[in-house]
Amino acid sequence: MYLTSEIKKKIFKEHGGKETNTGISEGQIAVFTLRINHLTKHLQESPKDMVTKRSLVNLVGKRKRLLEYLKKTEIERYRAIIKKLDIRR
Repeated sequence: MYLTSEIKKKIFKEHGGKETNTGISEGQIAVFTLRINHLTKHLQESPKDMVTKRSLVNLVGKRKRLLEYLKKTEIERYRAIIKKLDIRR
């Protein structure tokens, strides 16, 4: 598995302050971005995998909703996470 608990803890510590702070939007966006990048690479190798394609579309939608929420509530945190993860918006 590409996303182990150690990797998740590292991501949440980097983006959320503590590794147990899994509810913070920046940490969730970072995990979604990691998964999106992994699934994108998988789909480039096997483009006929429709189940993975659907999962990718769902993840992109979740990340988009979280980013919109962050943009509405705290614009500075939104700008920081966009810049840090290098997400095109």
